Amino acid sequence: MQEELSHRERKKVRTRRALVDAALRLFDQQGYERTTVAEIAAAADVSTKTFFNYFRAKDDVLFADTEDRMRMALAVIADRHPDEGVADVLIRLAERSVAWVASPEAGMTLELAPIRTRLILHVPTLQARALHVSYEAQRELAEALHKAFPERLDEIMAASAVAAFFGAAQAPVLLTLQRGDPLDEVWAAARRGLQIAIAGVRATIDAPTKN
Repeated sequence: MQEELSHRERKKVRTRRALVDAALRLFDQQGYERTTVAEIAAAADVSTKTFFNYFRAKDDVLFADTEDRMRMALAVIADRHPDEGVADVLIRLAERSVAWVASPEAGMTLELAPIRTRLILHVPTLQARALHVSYEAQRELAEALHKAFPERLDEIMAASAVAAFFGAAQAPVLLTLQRGDPLDEVWAAARRGLQIAIAGVRATIDAPTKN
């Protein structure tokens, strides 16, 4: 029974990934607004009904793994070791996030991620959705970080640390993708940005507690 369940779950993951990949390729080829759900389903070799078993609407495809990634991030913070500082936890979160992008759990293949970014930058409805998703993610992570370090971080400090962490990764990624840089340079830029943010957290939050 367990093997059957595992097979079923793997099939669901493959179908979900096929729908995401098909949608992104079609969005890239013919535009987001012009692409229909029926076309996405046909390109993934499934029925339109199957599409709606996985997504409520076509814009959901671009945020396919938002909830799973948030659960992962919150688990990393909740798993804080007693001797870890804030910077240490954020480093673990960064490492886990990078590993996630290349894992089967990710909502889309690594090669198609730049297409999603371009769409979000140029389609107003997707841009608004992305801003909302980012705001909610930062809010939840700040609450979790404050809970993990109640004596070290107040709510403002926790929110600031999370905002610095997000911005340090997102800004270089957006810049390099807009320039058309190859993926290895995109990730290198993200790591450099995160290093700057982590150094700031160490200097302003963790350092005073170790003196």
